[in-house]
Amino acid sequence: MEYPESLEEFYKRKFNWIPESLAQDIGHFNLFRLEPYLEGKLKAIPYRRRDFYKVMLVKGASTVHYADRIYEVKKQALSFSNPLVPYKWDHFGENSSGIYCIFNPHFFMNFGQIQQYEVFQPNGTHIFELTDEEAVEVEKIFEKMQSEFNSEYKYKYDSLRALVFELIHFGMKLQPAEVQKTQHGNAALRIASIFLELLERQFPVDDAHKTIEIRTPADFASQLNIHVNHLNRAIREMTGKTTSQLIADRLLQESKILLKQSNWNVSEVAYSLGFNEVTHFNNFFKKQLNLSPTQFRKGPLV
Repeated sequence: MEYPESLEEFYKRKFNWIPESLAQDIGHFNLFRLEPYLEGKLKAIPYRRRDFYKVMLVKGASTVHYADRIYEVKKQALSFSNPLVPYKWDHFGENSSGIYCIFNPHFFMNFGQIQQYEVFQPNGTHIFELTDEEAVEVEKIFEKMQSEFNSEYKYKYDSLRALVFELIHFGMKLQPAEVQKTQHGNAALRIASIFLELLERQFPVDDAHKTIEIRTPADFASQLNIHVNHLNRAIREMTGKTTSQLIADRLLQESKILLKQSNWNVSEVAYSLGFNEVTHFNNFFKKQLNLSPTQFRKGPLV
């Protein structure tokens, strides 16, 4: 089975270089213009998941394979891609143009949960056909992004996050593009979507919500009223990762936030994340980062 394309693979495939920021555990954002169509040099985007989010304005007729659906874009569209759903654009017209931004989940850490919006959920609407007037409005938002991205403004990334939200809300107010459904089932999509919603609903951990209660694959399977093997197959199919890996990744992300930004001691952090013994939490953390929680807390803020 093919695993999601990572940001590193994306940069290597398109540019044969990798930004230094990807080697750090920080949020990543970038902005690109669509490459123009050249006769005999059309590069079709492969049908594959990507391990990052993408918001794109595309002008020109195209056919998009997105999970179990096919979208026919007649003239221009706004699209939203997420790490769970595979997709590809079959072709662009000769007069195609556009712009898109990409970012990883860390870019929105502590700035809102974008995965809660329907445009980024597996069963949501992801492609929106635009009128000429709507396309002009969307392009203006992307132009603001370009201006902010190229600026030296100290808080430009906060401004970029706000502009991403502006695109999300713009899309959600539109009528969905016409969709031709294929015969492929979407049960795995539904299971993965509900699993991620249940997982994310437990965060952030704070004074009002101190303890993670659903933290094993069996716990989630019980909530979903399915066998744990069924859950594991669906998650593996949709994400390329195991259920345990996704849970561990989210626990690690939250533990790093708590260690750096709260005044809780390590035992309190461990308990809040559902670890009955602090030694279990220490072993878990060290296995993931090769650092103890205490060493990570004393290290530089990243």
